[in-house]
Amino acid sequence: MKNKITRRSFVKKGSAGLVGASVLSNSALSYGRILGSNDSLQMAVIGIRGRGGSHIENFGKMKNVRLKYLVDIDENLYKERLDQVEQFAGYRPKTEWDMRRVFDDKEIDAVSVATPNHWHALATIWGAQAGKHVYVEKPSCHNVFEGRKMIEASRKYNVLVQVGFQNRSIANTQRAIKFIRDGKLGEVYMTRGLCFKPRPNIGIYPDGPMKPGEKFRMNLESDHYLTPYTQPYLDKVHYDMWMGPAPERPFNRNRFHYNWHWNWDYGNGDTGNQGPHQFDVARWALGQDDLPVRVNSMGGYYGKKSAQNTPNVQTSMFEYADGKILEFGTRGIMTNPEGVFLPDVNITGNGKISAYSKATPIKIGTIVLGMDGWMQIDSGGNWQTFFGRNNEPGPTSGEKDDSYDPMDLTGGGGGEAIFQNFIDAVRSNDRSLQTCDITVGHQSTVLPLIANVAYRLGREVRLDGKNESFVKDKEADKMLTRDYRKGYVVPDKV
Repeated sequence: MKNKITRRSFVKKGSAGLVGASVLSNSALSYGRILGSNDSLQMAVIGIRGRGGSHIENFGKMKNVRLKYLVDIDENLYKERLDQVEQFAGYRPKTEWDMRRVFDDKEIDAVSVATPNHWHALATIWGAQAGKHVYVEKPSCHNVFEGRKMIEASRKYNVLVQVGFQNRSIANTQRAIKFIRDGKLGEVYMTRGLCFKPRPNIGIYPDGPMKPGEKFRMNLESDHYLTPYTQPYLDKVHYDMWMGPAPERPFNRNRFHYNWHWNWDYGNGDTGNQGPHQFDVARWALGQDDLPVRVNSMGGYYGKKSAQNTPNVQTSMFEYADGKILEFGTRGIMTNPEGVFLPDVNITGNGKISAYSKATPIKIGTIVLGMDGWMQIDSGGNWQTFFGRNNEPGPTSGEKDDSYDPMDLTGGGGGEAIFQNFIDAVRSNDRSLQTCDITVGHQSTVLPLIANVAYRLGREVRLDGKNESFVKDKEADKMLTRDYRKGYVVPDKV
């Protein structure tokens, strides 16, 4: 499925004035170096822990792609990842902790970014300024302002920027959208994204280095460790670089590997972590390219006291100008000591299980409500439809694809065709081949970001979609961006 963005449609999508005359035709895209049909694409993977492992596997195993650099501020990770590449590719890439040195390498054609969220925008902009094509994980940015600058940088420096919304490349999801577009559910009036994903308590730790021999633990309630090594010191961690655009804070394990997701300085909670995938499908199914006109979000942190400052239960509601509704709900609180959610069962007024139970319950996915029927799409793109008063089963996606595991903390799984899609677009020098150009990724990323603004303010916010700002709301407008540390500023003019 192609997403060809014209200047006219781009301006219509609420980003007037961002691109202007710098939007070029596909033929005007340019490389830092010209690739022949048999030349290897030279790449760097920036951020090699967690989701970065999937980037290494997928890009590194492609024909005519060579991983020249693995980049991470934690040098403790290097050996395992180098061994990984050597095992499947027969060579060991170079390593680097400062991504800027990689951008200076004229042989690098493209980079992939799997850093914490607060680094996504600056890494992408620096890469674009250096003439590198960029694949960046979702959410595309940490705040709305950054996303605008990423779009501008992509167009100004004529490079491709792809956002890792895998559903855009999953064939089953594409078929689901076609089914909806063909009117087979009737007019779609509401979509709902779900993220019911257990998140154990991360506890509270003092600031400062870990004790010698102490392993980096994910949470207090299990023996699951976040890293395969024992990290007795921080001598191999470039912590100032890790903080990057965020405020300067003393080191704390709860603001570092993975647990950074639950700190507003670096992450966006599960609404902005797992949530963007479901926001993307919900927005896509609803057929909305404009921003909603008003947003409400409520919830909180429930459970034992911990260092987490993002909610683990949150519900957000978005109303569009045409009256259609998008809802998103995340529930990360554990419901039993084993960390497994109890079954979700809908009960009717007379105590009987409702006809809704004919659907295989989903905990991570999207529900699409139409005037004639409804559909549920799970996180792997598998879908079912239901019609009539008794919710009789209708067409489905067919053979179930279980290749994507949303509970996999290492970030593996399905939808990996999006990596190949990016490489194909880069080699063809054709932006229209991308399934998730930065303009599309930005539209879906903005939704969880503004939901979090409403949540943190504790009230409804109204939006001016044309200018991507809030309506007469200076307090909310301040949250469209952040204060940046010197040396790590996302510039107003890219």
